[in-house]
Amino acid sequence: MGHTLLNMSVSLDGFAAGPDVAVDQPMGRGGERLHEWLFHGDADRAVAADGVSTAGVDAEQARDVFTTTGAVVIGRRTFDVGVDLWQDTPFPVPCFVLTHEPREELVMKSASFTFITDGIDNALRLARQAAGDRNVLIMGGPSTARQFVRHRLVDEIRLQLVPVLLGTGTRLFDHLDTGHIELETTAVIESPHVTHLRYRIKK
Repeated sequence: MGHTLLNMSVSLDGFAAGPDVAVDQPMGRGGERLHEWLFHGDADRAVAADGVSTAGVDAEQARDVFTTTGAVVIGRRTFDVGVDLWQDTPFPVPCFVLTHEPREELVMKSASFTFITDGIDNALRLARQAAGDRNVLIMGGPSTARQFVRHRLVDEIRLQLVPVLLGTGTRLFDHLDTGHIELETTAVIESPHVTHLRYRIKK
């Protein structure tokens, strides 16, 4: 069985989205800055934590998540603001949407969306079944991410730390109310555009 992986881009001041998230600005006002690193391509040069220069490190990190993901869990708000923009989903795998409103399964070009009304535990159970030996990706938004961390259902956290101060918006780890959670740093990978941080949650 794979891991349950939380993967998010955040600003230096901890925001995972700007304010006023809506269909016409799915990352909130100014929040699209958090994903610019995805569009620099393989031409970038980077220096990893061990001092070794590598090419295309940002694209490599994105590919690693893409190729190891077997199922995705997202919140209903992320689905609502993202589905028309994606015209499918960034990941061609089964997707499970947390929602309070029942809805029939939505099958698109390369992915399916199953709407889960009975909580994160069942969503994760179904996602794990669908993922097989690959990872379940908790894709967002911040509220969904916090639910999984709060209930200690995440094995690994990957953050893309973007060198910007958004100043306002939705912080990823606000109001967790979990008590102490210890993390083990497993990787720090730098590029000119973003720093990739990997943590294993100690249990």
